[in-house]
Amino acid sequence: MSTPPRPASAPGRGTSLQPPNRFERLHVVPDPNADLGPEFDPAEQPDPRTVFYEDASETIITYNESPDIPYSAGVNVYRGCEHGCAYCYARPYHDYLGWNSGLDFETKILVKRRAPALLRRELAAPGWTPQLVAFSGVTDCYQPCERHFRLTRACLEVLAEFRNPVGIVTKNHLVTRDIDVLRTFVPWQGVSVYLTLTTLDADLAGRLEPRASRPAHRLRALRALADAGIPVGVIVAPVIPGLTDHELPALLEAAAAAGASHAGYVVIRLPYTVKDVFSAWLDEHAPGKKARVLDRVRALRGGELNVSDWGRRMRGEGIFADQIRELFQVMTRRLGLNQGRGELSTAHFRRPGGTQLDLFAS
Repeated sequence: MSTPPRPASAPGRGTSLQPPNRFERLHVVPDPNADLGPEFDPAEQPDPRTVFYEDASETIITYNESPDIPYSAGVNVYRGCEHGCAYCYARPYHDYLGWNSGLDFETKILVKRRAPALLRRELAAPGWTPQLVAFSGVTDCYQPCERHFRLTRACLEVLAEFRNPVGIVTKNHLVTRDIDVLRTFVPWQGVSVYLTLTTLDADLAGRLEPRASRPAHRLRALRALADAGIPVGVIVAPVIPGLTDHELPALLEAAAAAGASHAGYVVIRLPYTVKDVFSAWLDEHAPGKKARVLDRVRALRGGELNVSDWGRRMRGEGIFADQIRELFQVMTRRLGLNQGRGELSTAHFRRPGGTQLDLFAS
């Protein structure tokens, strides 16, 4: 496949690239009820503006069998992500919708308005085995539009009612809005929240992750959550060799100072057309570092820009992977991170009596 043309950058977006779709187009209709209204800051709606679509999914909990991921059940209340991170491994999921993994991924967002009702039905089903439910494995559950739709919050309220444990990963300060709900999980060891950090450089973050919270705001979110008694951690993700890998010690130090008790990391993954999106980003924002970055990614991936094999895709292999792993281990020991397993409990799960399971109830 030839490399698509690279148009001028779209201000406030992670990419302008619109790589070819790998699948046939599907017919979708814009959601006429998804106008975010005047309370949504126009400055956060760069051109091209985001269009929201109704997602008619009949189920909400998805499952995976990957040994690389510490959970099997997850919920994504949105498809697509306004954060616009140039490196995002989830971009190719938009190909299945008939769109593309470039600008479409950031500007065409599917909204699962029935997510709370679907979640209630699935947790109440006799076949549900109480287990950690992760928010979210594909797109950020606290991306900007969550301020309006409030679907993540509504789903948390359902999980709290059932006393089913939840794990959250986000890069948005908006998670602090829901501290009141998250606190209700704490007495029964039912919650953990991880903030992801890529860099402490606000300018770099603004170009790499244009609509995610800036690093200082994420650290403030960690502190607010920790002060509220909510178990918090940090995931340094992605580690980008030749661009951000040197920041690993500083990122872990900052997170520990903000109250994080656990930490993890993931090295950059560039599946399918993500390699085109990220390569175009390097051309525009870090042209002098492009060759070095991509060469080091290949060194982590056996000469390729991506390896999808379980057990290899998250951490990479080779000398650079070993250096990152050893540095991470030294720093976490020094900072006292990852002491104890921090497992969540399913012992308090309950099915509330008389629960209304009507999916179309308000």
